[in-house]
Amino acid sequence: MKTLSPALIYTLIVSLGGFIFGFDASVISGTVGFVSREFDLTTWQQGMVVSAPTLGGILAMLVAGAISDAIGRRKTLIIIALLYVFSALASALASSFEMLVLARFIGGLAFCSLMIAPIYIAEISAPEQRGRMVSINQLNIVFGFSVSYFSNYFLLQCSQSGAEWVSNIALDTQTWRWMLGLELIPAIAWFVLLFRIPRSPRWLMMTNQTEEARKVLATDLAESEVEEKLSTIRHSLDGQTPPLSERIRALGAKSMRWPLFIGLILAVAQQATGINVIFFYAPTIFEQSGVGTNAAFVQATWIGVVNVIFTLVAMYIIDRGGRKPLLVIGLSGIVLSMALCAYGFKQATYQLSEAAITEFVQANPGVEPEHFAAMQTQVYGSDIEFKQALQMHLGEAAAKTHEGELLRLAGKMNATLILIGITAFVASFAMSLGPVMWVMFSEIFPNHVRGVAISLVSVINGLVSFLTQLVFPWELANLGAAYTFAVFGLFALVGLIFVLRYLPETKGRTLEEMQQAFK
Repeated sequence: MKTLSPALIYTLIVSLGGFIFGFDASVISGTVGFVSREFDLTTWQQGMVVSAPTLGGILAMLVAGAISDAIGRRKTLIIIALLYVFSALASALASSFEMLVLARFIGGLAFCSLMIAPIYIAEISAPEQRGRMVSINQLNIVFGFSVSYFSNYFLLQCSQSGAEWVSNIALDTQTWRWMLGLELIPAIAWFVLLFRIPRSPRWLMMTNQTEEARKVLATDLAESEVEEKLSTIRHSLDGQTPPLSERIRALGAKSMRWPLFIGLILAVAQQATGINVIFFYAPTIFEQSGVGTNAAFVQATWIGVVNVIFTLVAMYIIDRGGRKPLLVIGLSGIVLSMALCAYGFKQATYQLSEAAITEFVQANPGVEPEHFAAMQTQVYGSDIEFKQALQMHLGEAAAKTHEGELLRLAGKMNATLILIGITAFVASFAMSLGPVMWVMFSEIFPNHVRGVAISLVSVINGLVSFLTQLVFPWELANLGAAYTFAVFGLFALVGLIFVLRYLPETKGRTLEEMQQAFK
């Protein structure tokens, strides 16, 4: 039986951080409604709860590359694991909106694992395997997304079961706290496992620890290959690591303009298409299509499964077909799928029939039929008009509480078309922008500035993600679902044009060859 190579084992351990990131980032999707009602949040406050980790990630990425260069990739990852542990515990115990935002912000500081993990994996991988190895981290991210959707749905179903043990642990009344607290299990496991990985051989060479670098490489390479690899790394580093101030100044060099330009295109395109809106607000989005809360949670699990499947597809072909073809195919799919979603929501109408009102009133004894008298004869041409009417006749708090159920009763639209559109969007992203961006980040920057360069483009990526998540609840309330998805499609089209025109192919080149090519 063939044993796993040391490099693969280390990659699997490090990429567990990707799983925790995916879980942490998307588990909030199932709690938005609960938290919003618990703390009576506005649309901007909802956006802040969801986007707070991304803001923390932006700040962390400003310094994470420099920190990892100073203390090493492994020590940085161990600190990141501790941040996840603290954030999960504090989020589950949050007693106010402010405390929840702070706890999630601290967890967001750990999001810099998105850049540190690919750096470590790229530095221990052979060139012909690097794409697949780095993509394992992306696979774990999407696996974390999927598991969080399933755990949210499972906990939701348990909370509605009426079982005695459910009330004993307050799962029926504090469902969202259990959803957030579940992250403690993988976070603690990752913290323990990280002590089993070696330090990066490239980082060891950067800090003139040649003997330890030799020992690390010897676990995965033949003796002759070890010396050749050491020689290649030594040559690329030119004998010493420049100080941080010099590496930052090096980003302004003429030779860095092209790789930074490519990095910025990828950083903006990945998030401006709205992928984190889909992941972090999945049940909320599906509620807009009128399927109801429980069905929305079920459909969110389907999105998680599709994400995993197509990330596996990308891992299989990324070192065969190349990076650029995947991006072109993926962005084209995103443009078409967002157009499909926009069309589906644009065609929707909303009307509360007498039967629908009766069904709703019977299920909610505190609401009287007279509240809907003025709405019964009205046909609303957009979700905005319908939601505004609900707030006028029910009051803002009641309208927010029952929005999903009322959209299900009143909506006349092709929900299947919207599900297909969102599913196609996730599939297109998972096989392109998801894994390819991080693989290319680890390839296009020279060794001596890789940490600070990836920090810069990761900050831009995080900033776009933060703004997209923060604004989304406001967009739904003021622009409507149709125009919101049309905007995402437009960004994807612009990204596709830039990729076709400017992006180089990096497949099969060593990190040192890429450095020479950009010169």
